[in-house]
Amino acid sequence: MKQNQATTVNYGAIGSGGGIRSLRDRSVDFGASDAFLSEKELKSMEAEVIHIATCMGGVVMAYKLSNVDSLRLNGDLIADIFMGKILRWNDARIAQENPNVNLPDLEITPVYRSDGSGTTFNFSEYLCSVNDDWNRDMGKGKALKWSAGIAAKGNPGVAGIVQQTEGAIGYIGSEYALTLKLPTAKLRNKAGNYVAATLETISSAANIDLPDDMRITLTNSADPNAYPISVLTWILVYKDQQYGNRTKKDAYDLVDLLSYMLTPEGQRVAAQINFAPLSTQALMKTKKLISEIHYGGKVLFPAKLDEVSLTTDSLTIN
Repeated sequence: MKQNQATTVNYGAIGSGGGIRSLRDRSVDFGASDAFLSEKELKSMEAEVIHIATCMGGVVMAYKLSNVDSLRLNGDLIADIFMGKILRWNDARIAQENPNVNLPDLEITPVYRSDGSGTTFNFSEYLCSVNDDWNRDMGKGKALKWSAGIAAKGNPGVAGIVQQTEGAIGYIGSEYALTLKLPTAKLRNKAGNYVAATLETISSAANIDLPDDMRITLTNSADPNAYPISVLTWILVYKDQQYGNRTKKDAYDLVDLLSYMLTPEGQRVAAQINFAPLSTQALMKTKKLISEIHYGGKVLFPAKLDEVSLTTDSLTIN
């Protein structure tokens, strides 16, 4: 594959909530999110939007506890920590999960996202599936009304506070934590196994039948090797690219870029920055979705995906 080194992609790290709003306003070429759009959100876009899966990630519990290099948690503990029901690290319930760990008599400082994000959606969706109190009192969404903790913007903000605050714990994207080599907790999955977030355990969560539109939640997967808060990450685009001032070349360039992401080279790049590559099934279904993107009825998908060239001049995403 030939890659155009002059290609420029302008990326705004404003959280998926901001990206979706920008796509709705038609001020960007596409948005990105770790949470698929609800039926209500899809309707608000006023034109058909499709979900292009690009890779997989996870939501991890990063923490700072001196002299604690191994920590195990389950969904109930995480829910009660972030609802302010468990206040100290040496709480008997945490100690029960960590019998060989010397947990300090130290206040827990939960850290959560202040901005709307797919990370918050997947974190809260997981807790809704495993804890009735969370499901009733907190619910799920890209932004929540928090009852405990400190707010921070984006993965960098949450990670920064956790790194600087003894006793802190926060949820962040696995790719961010793996890159920075932050201490993260092993989580008990649906099969009862304590699993660390790795590219392999995240990929294992997708060992299920996937829907044709690729809108699916992978949290709390039944696969015994799966990390329990694993997610797909999507690029969101309008199926009909003929809108606003967009040209046919803009549309072709976008499809070329999306196609590149699904090639072996594109998936290798994802793994290099700690995103788990897509499964064969996910790649096949996503290629079909790309083939349905059109410009006023004209199909844009390249005849042979493996021969696609990345010829984009400039794209703006959020």
